[in-house]
Amino acid sequence: MSLEVDALSVLKDGRRVVSEVSLSVAPGQVTAILGANGAGKSELVLAVAGMLPLAGGSIHADGKAIGGLGPDAIRKAGVAAVPEGHRVLTRLSVEDNLRAAGSLLPRGAAQALADTYDLFPELAARRQQPAGTLSGGQQQMVALGHALMARPKYILIDEMSLGLAPLIVKRLMAVVADLKARGTGIVLIEQFTELALGIADDALVLRGGRTHFRGTAAELKARPDLLDAAYLARPQMN
Repeated sequence: MSLEVDALSVLKDGRRVVSEVSLSVAPGQVTAILGANGAGKSELVLAVAGMLPLAGGSIHADGKAIGGLGPDAIRKAGVAAVPEGHRVLTRLSVEDNLRAAGSLLPRGAAQALADTYDLFPELAARRQQPAGTLSGGQQQMVALGHALMARPKYILIDEMSLGLAPLIVKRLMAVVADLKARGTGIVLIEQFTELALGIADDALVLRGGRTHFRGTAAELKARPDLLDAAYLARPQMN
């Protein structure tokens, strides 16, 4: 059982932004995706989540082919994404945000809601508050809650810490560790490489949309030159 991405290529606005990238994440493991801005990290996640079309390759969740399916079908297959940017339905309350995200569940939405509040008691205390009035950190909790309401086996988290205070980042990383301990497979894009490699089992470094490194997090921590090269040089793809 695993989420397998094999030789994935992605086009965006007619330009190849990801080229033949492969990764694997098993239940209870974290794969960190690292690289400079424009390396193709977000596009990779959006393509796996069904939000960008594939230009090549395949995606399987526990043996089921999900490449090319729409976002709702992919969520039903057990793969949920948290895109970059603290995306919430600003005019709806916290609880209505979460209930809307759980609308695809054939049953068990009430339990999923309770489990989300268990992870984020901060949200339980603000369940009737409009999501747009929350702090940035609290909105990120709602965004994570959106994905968790689908009860995913695998979750793709894009730049969770972007623009947040260190104390909030620490709180959110504790949630990632909790999800990992509960057996959720996690693909984590994170600007703070030390944080990402501190929790990750495996790592993928992208450079210009291509694989610059793929291996264990321990191997990458022992080779800081690989990260330096990926962040200092950003070749353009055709």
